[in-house]
Amino acid sequence: MVTQKLPAPGAPDIEIARAAKMERLLPLAKERLGIPSEALVPYGHYKAKLSLEYIDSLKAKKNGKLVLVTAVTPTPAGEGKTTTSIGLNDGLNKIGVNAMVCLREPSLGPCFGMKGGAAGGGRAQVLPMEDINLHFNGDFHAITSAHSLVSAMLDNHMHWGNELDIDPRRITWRRAVDMNDRALRNITLGLGGPVHGVPREGGFDITVASELMAIFCLATDLKDLQKRVGNIIIGETRSRKPVTVRELGADGAVTVLLKDAFQPNLVQSIEHNLAFIHGGPFANIAHGCNSVMATTAALKVADVVVTEAGFGADLGAEKFLNIKCRQSGLRPDALVLVCTVRAMKMQGGIAKDDLGSENAEAVAAGCINLRRHIHNMRAFGLNPIVALNHFIHDTEAEIEEIRKVCDDEGVVMAVSKHWEKGGDGAILLANAVKAQLDKNETNVELIYKNEDTLKSKIESVATTIYGAKDVVLSAEAARSLHEITKMKFSHLPICIAKTQNSFSTDPKKLGAPTGHTVEVRQVTLCAGAGFVVAICGTIMRMPGLPRHPAALDIGLDDDGQIIGLS
Repeated sequence: MVTQKLPAPGAPDIEIARAAKMERLLPLAKERLGIPSEALVPYGHYKAKLSLEYIDSLKAKKNGKLVLVTAVTPTPAGEGKTTTSIGLNDGLNKIGVNAMVCLREPSLGPCFGMKGGAAGGGRAQVLPMEDINLHFNGDFHAITSAHSLVSAMLDNHMHWGNELDIDPRRITWRRAVDMNDRALRNITLGLGGPVHGVPREGGFDITVASELMAIFCLATDLKDLQKRVGNIIIGETRSRKPVTVRELGADGAVTVLLKDAFQPNLVQSIEHNLAFIHGGPFANIAHGCNSVMATTAALKVADVVVTEAGFGADLGAEKFLNIKCRQSGLRPDALVLVCTVRAMKMQGGIAKDDLGSENAEAVAAGCINLRRHIHNMRAFGLNPIVALNHFIHDTEAEIEEIRKVCDDEGVVMAVSKHWEKGGDGAILLANAVKAQLDKNETNVELIYKNEDTLKSKIESVATTIYGAKDVVLSAEAARSLHEITKMKFSHLPICIAKTQNSFSTDPKKLGAPTGHTVEVRQVTLCAGAGFVVAICGTIMRMPGLPRHPAALDIGLDDDGQIIGLS
């Protein structure tokens, strides 16, 4: 094992990551997981893709246990779900469990926007951190390019006579780019005269919210990938007949563009424990889970697999269960709910600038949010383990308030110091997870049935998970639900796009609001991905940059080293 001398806790993540000494990945994969070197396609010494042929050879092997990591409602104070997932994996390996972690790939939009990267933090990071956060192995570029290919072939078909009689007013296919760019939300195409195409309205979504990203993450093999791509509905004819990518003739070429990217990416943590990082949909505007390919492959080579779902449990965990589990047949054997003292203070009404002072009363008030997430997960038959992601300035009085809530709810709480101490700091959490897995008592129940109406599925999530009193559909949303039902897609699950900052559709309503109304503005069908998107409130599927984007602070120093990346 490589000897490490890391900067003190509190140093910038990029400095800790840069100081960590990685092991060569091919021998490490063989030693830890029994993956032969010929099954890996190396991208240098420390990144590789796992071949689809090898994944196919694992089908007869027994699955390991699956642990889902989710969190309370996110705040600017930070919850550390990815960091906790990595730390838990390190901790499980510390106590002798053959474990690995499956994460989502970071999007360039948040990296240069406000959220930063998604490779963990402190002593709980995956490496190489800079590569993972910037381009990685090119997967997102492949998805964006494949999306552009469909767009180009659609407009080219219209230009050369429109044999399918596509109505330019009823095209639902949008373009995609992996960057926060609000100016591209709504655009006009084809201007400049006949040689430049057919004029029409269009727009862009961020790549992570695109239907191709969802398909990439939900497909089970290349044949399923091509089938799903072919099933994408891009618009309607003038006689209102749906038109698919398969009819456009683009499904084969798109699959070719995605073939290499579709292989899961293998990397390592600071402590040389292995991780798949593959796919990256957001959970507020998409389904928020890493790829089925990565998760199912991990379950064949490891005894325990830790995976995350995006944002709070009302978004990521709900979609993991109602969409990913429903489609793939996967079920988590344990669930970890990440919480922080700082987040509970903010849910209790304390401003971010005032979080440095002890305030046990605010923690107690904010724990109403934690209670709601515990109850929500129990609605799925899951009794969560609360992981208190420890910050070095947390006080015992504040921690005790969260412990009292967990005791009152009858759930296990483990204080985890993985950010500060890596795997050693996560041993309490790892032991709690192992104890629950050893009991083998989990029986997951989905909160709505396939045969329920689309509106009732939205209502089930809104009332059961969000605490809403009612769902109100705009006239456009009601028409869309009616049309989707007529097209015989009402059996699909619902993917609700809403703010991540509140149980309601108002990001300013903290804690655990009840009795509110969920307003559904728009409904779109993703026939290839296999779900229906309900867009609520003011949420946008193309984010914008903040007033001071992170890009302003990112650059190279005099030695050519990246600075400002977090």
